[in-house]
Amino acid sequence: MNLFSNTMATIENGLNYSSLKQKVISQNIANEATPGYKAKDVSFKETLQTEVNRSVSAYRTDVRHYDFNIRNASTQGVVTRENVSYNENGNSVDVDNEMADLATNQIYYNALIDRMSGKFSSLQNVIRGGK
Repeated sequence: MNLFSNTMATIENGLNYSSLKQKVISQNIANEATPGYKAKDVSFKETLQTEVNRSVSAYRTDVRHYDFNIRNASTQGVVTRENVSYNENGNSVDVDNEMADLATNQIYYNALIDRMSGKFSSLQNVIRGGK
């Protein structure tokens, strides 16, 4: 039986993305004073491309069609911000930017948790017979 028409799986994927982003932001903040450290980021585009490459296969009948077999996605969508340096020691961590990203990610995570809670409340309501 497919409860909620894959909504829970989608929310779970969003939570996994948010968790990975939280880890990367925390790692960046922890290495704020490390000489030569290059900040990392989680790219939704890279993550999406990885999933598309893994789950979608297509046959091209024309060269103008989109090629689904491009394999340029990085591991888990984590990318290093190269060619950027904010400090004289080569470090590319901007703590203000990281804290803003952390707050944005927390809001995203809370929205997903609220959505999941709503789905469970709906299921609980159905089980109780609408009482």
